[in-house]
Amino acid sequence: MDAIRKTTELTDAERLDRLRLIRSDNVGPRTFHSLLNHFGSAGAALARLPELARRGGAARQMRICSVDEARYELTASQELGVKLLAPEEAGYPQLLATIDDAPPLLGVRGAREALMRPMIAIVGSRNASAAGLKFAGQLARELGESGFVIISGLARGIDQSAHRTSVRSGTVAVLAGGHDRIYPPEHQDLLAEILQADGAAISEMPVGHEPRARDFPRRNRLISGSALGVVVVEAAQRSGSLITARMAAEQGREVFAVPGSPLDPRASGTNDLIRQGATLVTEASDVIQAVEPIMARPLSLPLEEPDGDPPQADPQADDRARITALLGPTPVSIDDLIRLAGLPPAVVRTVLLELELAGRLNRQGGGQVSLT
Repeated sequence: MDAIRKTTELTDAERLDRLRLIRSDNVGPRTFHSLLNHFGSAGAALARLPELARRGGAARQMRICSVDEARYELTASQELGVKLLAPEEAGYPQLLATIDDAPPLLGVRGAREALMRPMIAIVGSRNASAAGLKFAGQLARELGESGFVIISGLARGIDQSAHRTSVRSGTVAVLAGGHDRIYPPEHQDLLAEILQADGAAISEMPVGHEPRARDFPRRNRLISGSALGVVVVEAAQRSGSLITARMAAEQGREVFAVPGSPLDPRASGTNDLIRQGATLVTEASDVIQAVEPIMARPLSLPLEEPDGDPPQADPQADDRARITALLGPTPVSIDDLIRLAGLPPAVVRTVLLELELAGRLNRQGGGQVSLT
């Protein structure tokens, strides 16, 4: 994209503090960014974590990542050739930095230049048909020849076909586990080929992390968040590729779908996407024509929270009770919560941080929260 993004480089101390913060209990990407906005630095946030969790009603003492644990991860990452990058640093995918749950530190291995070029995601069924594999490969090759980097999840089937045919033009593998825990294991050779050919691999998980079922949707948001658009080649109902498409739509990305036979269950999900408004794709030009206008727009980075002040030292017990009473299992927007509580935004956000660090709050997309 034509946008100019100011970049900076973290000090070693700040990188260590940020790693400790994101690896501590109950601190996800959204919580991390909220804490950073409130306190101004990861070090200041770390110092306040125990107090905030206690005030939120934590049932046990909060586990905070130690300096030794963080240093070990940094050393292990460096030995693998992995650099942990913050969203404001050069080499971090520009579009990924714009999503509200961007990884605070992204493990990047390979050619960072590939992450700076416009990307298109190609995803689909692991148990793909011969026709689906052929089309995914053809689409990836033609998009690569047109200057796009192909990003996918290194899975069997459609992902594999898209990666293999775009190795020479540039491809990025998004990992569900740590950089040393490749899944599926038989794709280690494919990843090595990608890295040797000036491609890249990214992951938000620590070295040594074995991918679990719940890690794949988290990985999928990185695939869609890094790309201008997501092309779903084949997907059955309840497919992980449909999760990627949904996340793409929530992130404001273009969603494309390849039509398939109504007799093939592997096409039922893609055909549904087309009925729901996804752009039908039969050739690379369908994708290129849709994303070209987007590439000319400036990047829109996430806005900082309206109240940049640190959280109140100690919200009143009545304020805490009022806010907690308004919360439930149904998500509610923070703006509505502030309006209904009739309290200053800083007080409401402080109480939400307390509840979240105590493990009692879920923070969701679109600025919504709910009680666990």
